[in-house]
Amino acid sequence: MKQLLLITAFFITGTSLAQDMTNGGTYMDFFSAENKQLQADMWDYTRTISHGKSARKVEKRRRELIETSDAALKKSQSAKPFKENSEYRDAVIEYYRVINLVLKEDYAKLVDMEEVAEQSYDLMEAYMLARELASDKQTEASAQLSLAQKKFAEENNINLISSEDSMDKKMEIAGEVYDHYNEVYLIFFKSNKQEMYLLDAVGANDISAIEQNREALLGTVEEGLSKLKDVKPYSGDRAMIEATEALFKFYEDEASDGMETALDLIMKSENFTKIKTAFDEKKEKNRTQEDVDQYNNAVNEMNAAVEAYNAMNEANNKKRSKLIDAWNSTADKYTNTHVPRGK
Repeated sequence: MKQLLLITAFFITGTSLAQDMTNGGTYMDFFSAENKQLQADMWDYTRTISHGKSARKVEKRRRELIETSDAALKKSQSAKPFKENSEYRDAVIEYYRVINLVLKEDYAKLVDMEEVAEQSYDLMEAYMLARELASDKQTEASAQLSLAQKKFAEENNINLISSEDSMDKKMEIAGEVYDHYNEVYLIFFKSNKQEMYLLDAVGANDISAIEQNREALLGTVEEGLSKLKDVKPYSGDRAMIEATEALFKFYEDEASDGMETALDLIMKSENFTKIKTAFDEKKEKNRTQEDVDQYNNAVNEMNAAVEAYNAMNEANNKKRSKLIDAWNSTADKYTNTHVPRGK
């Protein structure tokens, strides 16, 4: 029985293939080297994006892969059927066709979607779904090609030596790892984005917007905590869930106590402005002791409110920065630990 180790297959020239068209192992070798290299390159590209690197930053790599898949597609299309049976060759062609489309269309769209994904939860959800679908297409194409290879090998008495460290296995594991990551990330992002809206409202001194957005933040946190209870950890790893829960506890405190301090400062500032305007409009000789006391009291109240707000804001900024850094570090550690590396 012939043996063919696909993961170390060597490239056979078109001339050699033409000379031994009836040899199944040689026929598979004609495709295998390029299959393996393109799968490895695609794996490296998609893993790089999924690990957090911007799709735009690796755009040059995508264009190089398009050229590679274009050449591989043309080469496979030029191959003759094996003993008048084109099933295996056609499966290879279909694999390259799908990969080519994914690179030219799906990942091209991701570059554009990435630019606006941070603007809203809906846009981020759409971006992550598109990224997931592109990866799924790639995984499915690879799986279908693997089935075709096995069938061809069985029909032609070729023993395929597989490995638990195969590309298909790596892609399957990575898909499961990123499913969990994406699920938790979207829960995190919804409240994270809502907090940004709340902080914008505070910066604008808009009491109505603060009230509206802090209620919305409390709502997203409550919703998020409920969803996190149903999230199934990957391989028992709850790290990302726990990091998100810790951040949500901060958001709850910020939306309640923190916003009370901010609202108090805004109201004290508005009161001071009103009293100061009336005080300045009176000539000094017409000001009563009551006017002076009222003005001084307003100054003291506003200064106390400013001091309380600054202390709260400084403390919150430190807590937020620490928790966000912890969340990002946890996410990096999670993917670095569970996503297979190497080609």
